[in-house]
Amino acid sequence: MIKQKDNTDNQTPQIKICGITRVSDALSCAELGVNALGFVFYPKSPRYVDQNKVLEISQALPKEIKTVGVFVDESFSSIMQTVEKCGLSAVQLHGSETPQLAAELCKENLIVIKALFLEKSPSIEEAKNYEASAFIVEYGKGALPGGNALSWDWEKAKTVGENYPLILAGGLAPDNISTAISICSPDAVDISSGVESSYGIKDIGKVESFISIVSGCALTKTTRRIF
Repeated sequence: MIKQKDNTDNQTPQIKICGITRVSDALSCAELGVNALGFVFYPKSPRYVDQNKVLEISQALPKEIKTVGVFVDESFSSIMQTVEKCGLSAVQLHGSETPQLAAELCKENLIVIKALFLEKSPSIEEAKNYEASAFIVEYGKGALPGGNALSWDWEKAKTVGENYPLILAGGLAPDNISTAISICSPDAVDISSGVESSYGIKDIGKVESFISIVSGCALTKTTRRIF
């Protein structure tokens, strides 16, 4: 496990906005105070974005914003080629990747996030098999590996958060995020469809509302800084 610093100065979850496809959206999110932005490199996703666009976006961002590449069952060499081309800070493995692949990527001085699912493998119970900087936990039911806007029983993620840095995802929106945070006290939250006007196009008003609500959600534990 890559050691992360305790976020002792701020007892609220960090925020990742995923499915970014436009420079303007990325800059607006950065100005509003997000910690990380996610870019989907899964070709079947309606939020898919190519390397050249991500490079353009990442070069426009402040250095403190972490850039996260989201991959589904890609090889080590393919992931690293994208990391190097786009200057990514982190990789998110959102498929059925092996513990061996996650361990290899952890050696590359990257933030490595592994997805675990309630409804499919790798399951929440498989966290112990992986070396990772953090686990993103979501429903795993729907046509896509993520971004299906389906709410679920967020309490199921609590066991992961008790032992590892936890990112909560899946069906989150401004109108339910305070409830979700109160249920499982995640170290970070990840949202995509819940702040969109259409696939890959962010509604900045919703983003601002989401960030404002998360920032007001005090946790009873010391959060582990992921980004």
